[in-house]
Amino acid sequence: MQTIRYGNRNNDVKILQSVLNKIGYGPLVVDGVFSDRTLAAVKRFQTNYGLVPDGIVGPKTWQVLEKYLLGYSEYVIKAGDTFSGIAKKFHTTIPFIEAANPTLVPTRLQIGQRIIVPYGMDVILDNVGYTYEVLDYNIRGLRARYPFIGLEVPGKSVLGRNLYVLKIGDGPNKVFYNASHHALEWITTPLLMKWLENVAEGYVMNSSIKGYNIREIYRKSTIYIMPMVNPDGVELVINGLKPTNPNYQELIRWNNGSTDFSKTWEANNRGVDPNHNYNAGWEEYQQVQRELGITGPAPSKYSGPFPESEPESKTTADFTRRVNPRLVLAYHSQGEVIYWDFMNMATEEARRIGDMLARVSGYTLETTYGSASYTGYKDWFIKEYRRPGYTIEVGSGVNPLPITQLPKIYNDNEELLLLAAVV
Repeated sequence: MQTIRYGNRNNDVKILQSVLNKIGYGPLVVDGVFSDRTLAAVKRFQTNYGLVPDGIVGPKTWQVLEKYLLGYSEYVIKAGDTFSGIAKKFHTTIPFIEAANPTLVPTRLQIGQRIIVPYGMDVILDNVGYTYEVLDYNIRGLRARYPFIGLEVPGKSVLGRNLYVLKIGDGPNKVFYNASHHALEWITTPLLMKWLENVAEGYVMNSSIKGYNIREIYRKSTIYIMPMVNPDGVELVINGLKPTNPNYQELIRWNNGSTDFSKTWEANNRGVDPNHNYNAGWEEYQQVQRELGITGPAPSKYSGPFPESEPESKTTADFTRRVNPRLVLAYHSQGEVIYWDFMNMATEEARRIGDMLARVSGYTLETTYGSASYTGYKDWFIKEYRRPGYTIEVGSGVNPLPITQLPKIYNDNEELLLLAAVV
């Protein structure tokens, strides 16, 4: 995180405000404006933690705040400690401590032993611009609190950011969910991350969500989630173009001479649209591109020089080939629709499942048209595997959708995501 101070307006201020609210230094409006109220909260925090109360959030203050970003502390066992006593001290519960420390025996705690203690609050930041940095923090926090969540990095973006895949469950029914192919549509990433956190909590507590027993899903299915396919593009949309970007001048040219990427940019850091970079109706789409006047890198819809030319789309396709899932969901925004077919290749089973997904979400089941009809991820999956593949368009309005829509989007999709894992 960068150093921030009074008067700053950016996403790091939103992150600060969100974390301060979580730990009782609010209520602050999470608006990204470092105002008088935020300044007063920062000074109180710094005073309480033995920091210089100058109101400047630099490396030392961020270092103290980091454990709350991650959602847990490391704790050294002392004489007389018990799980119940530790849980009370950290405002958490025994099942969460046990889940974070699966090899520990509560009756055999040893003095000097280091353990992970999850805080009694959610990890996922669901009211800020959800950048790669926020994703990275949230993944670290979830993995510490729920070590049964698997993690791998099957590839990297153009700029070398990790393309993370998280895994929950160990059953034979494999499904794959991904989000943020399009940079403007980053709201789909906290949707999947929030859902994963709730599923992990349900597993620990042996509870049900919307009538679905989480441990039964865990035994039946393996759910893979790539929460951010296009992290470089998301960075451009939320935090803007930095002079250090190796494609600085080219990106401005590709963005029609503008340094504002917050309203139009769907592409990756090379101006290629990741969701038009798959080999599905490739030749047909080249004609569509020409009709749209797209001849090279652009904010959106440029398919690239050849299918899977981009590391983001190639990694997603290669991972799909390796995992060989029965069903895939590709999350986008907006429109509250579910696209289920590609060139009449989808099966009757896919239509039946699509109807079920539409029913539980309240979304409309539709077929694509125009430029959206070709070279997308779910198009490629249907073409290659003849299995159920869906593009889920969440929310309504103009991209990027405001984060204030996330609660409704989550409510609409929670059961859809559960059903897709077992149907």
